[in-house]
Amino acid sequence: MNGSVSIRMGLLWRRGLPLILFSLLLGVSLTASAQGYGFAAPGGYGIKIYKTNYSLYPFVQVYLRTFDSEMQPLVNLNERNIGLMVKGKTYDPVKRQYGVQSIRQREEATRSILVIDASGSMAGSKGRDPFEDALRAAVRFIESKRPQDEVAVLAIRDTKDGYEVVSQFERDERALARRIADIRADGMKTRLYDSIGAALQMCGMSAQGSVRGGNYIVSCSIVVMSDGKDEGSSLSRDELMARITNMSIPVPIYSLAYSRTDPSWFRNLEALSKNSFGIYYNVGETTEQMQRIVESIQNILQSDYVVTFRSYIPVDGERHNIKIGVEYPSGSGKYVYDDASFEAIQPPPVPEVMDMLRQLDRKIPALPDGNPYWDTPGMGVTGGGAE
Repeated sequence: MNGSVSIRMGLLWRRGLPLILFSLLLGVSLTASAQGYGFAAPGGYGIKIYKTNYSLYPFVQVYLRTFDSEMQPLVNLNERNIGLMVKGKTYDPVKRQYGVQSIRQREEATRSILVIDASGSMAGSKGRDPFEDALRAAVRFIESKRPQDEVAVLAIRDTKDGYEVVSQFERDERALARRIADIRADGMKTRLYDSIGAALQMCGMSAQGSVRGGNYIVSCSIVVMSDGKDEGSSLSRDELMARITNMSIPVPIYSLAYSRTDPSWFRNLEALSKNSFGIYYNVGETTEQMQRIVESIQNILQSDYVVTFRSYIPVDGERHNIKIGVEYPSGSGKYVYDDASFEAIQPPPVPEVMDMLRQLDRKIPALPDGNPYWDTPGMGVTGGGAE
């Protein structure tokens, strides 16, 4: 597939896939990092694959985030906007072997970690208190999430680790709000990098297909509220940047940089956000806008898409490459790709899993000729499921 090829219309899944309870899955998943794709040029757009789930093989689900040049999500994507390639062969959307849905109305859950700078320098000396504005924004972030989404809270303060775990991953909005209300800006030092490193570790542990209470975790993000100044971390900024770069599972960092005294350290937060596919917000002294910003972040997290397709590669236990392309708007002929992979493995013969497979089979029936690919007469490009 290239920019000169126009994807034909594939009107797929008028009612959409049923909501699937992923608590019954094995949690077998693979996430591929970008290989030179997914960056939005000025005036352009991009795509980032976060997770590939193949525990219901031959059905594969690819979770992805889209963004324009302002890092805002692309809206109302459908099969006309999506191109799918498996092992270099292009799926024909007219054959209705894949579909795309927003996760907003699905049962999959997201996870987020709030990292709140609780050093004494964040508190206001007179007038409006910027730290209180940050706490109000944290509560607003929680109020804007979906019921199944989970939030953890770290406060940067004077402990042996440089931070306090205010809350582990939690769904209960009121419980989270009570814990946040107890945070005080009384720390002497700001071990910012150690705290963000701990948040990355929490995301890494939670993103291995973990399940809690019946909802599959599809992404984890970090929201930092700080002035960007680090004092005494055992982890340097360069080491933290390298850790972000080397993570196989993307964890975007959304930074709200605010200070009423010294903005010179904001660049640290800007670098971390840009290196992680996150967004840097220069709040400065206008801390009252933080609630609007966190609502925007929640909108981004809930605007991810899932592409579900039927694979025709026989079960072989091997890893196979896929590419997902986005054409926006549809018919423009301009595609941006990201790539990932899946393993062709047999699902377990568990009754609940078999029921899920039957549901998917009704939505994406197998083609009699086993050829989901684009037929190009005279080019020697044919389909055929067995490879």
